[in-house]
Amino acid sequence: MPMSSSPRDLGSAKSGSHHWLAQRVSALALIVLSLWLVANLLGLVFTPFGNYVFWLKQPINAVGLILFFAASFYHSVLGLQTIIEDYIHRPCVRWPVLWLVQGLSLLLAVGSIYAVIYVALK
Repeated sequence: MPMSSSPRDLGSAKSGSHHWLAQRVSALALIVLSLWLVANLLGLVFTPFGNYVFWLKQPINAVGLILFFAASFYHSVLGLQTIIEDYIHRPCVRWPVLWLVQGLSLLLAVGSIYAVIYVALK
């Protein structure tokens, strides 16, 4: 088999650019949302629990926290997918692990978002 000297013959890059861009966009969203969350929660550090509930009942705060959770879980799935694809070489192991990570992340994301909505609307 002849050695390839062209990058064209070294594999497909059709799906990698979307994954790379999604990681960067979710990271940027997390930077903004994390700064917003820390700035808001610093003002509540030594206050009673009721102040946290009151803070969460504000629509802008509830939406911001939901966006934070969604971006966090999405970004973590993208990162874990990269690690799994890089270090687990057998497809019979790789795919179930990917499904497990994605399923658990989806379950945790839905639970977190449900908790925010439950407290915000109660």
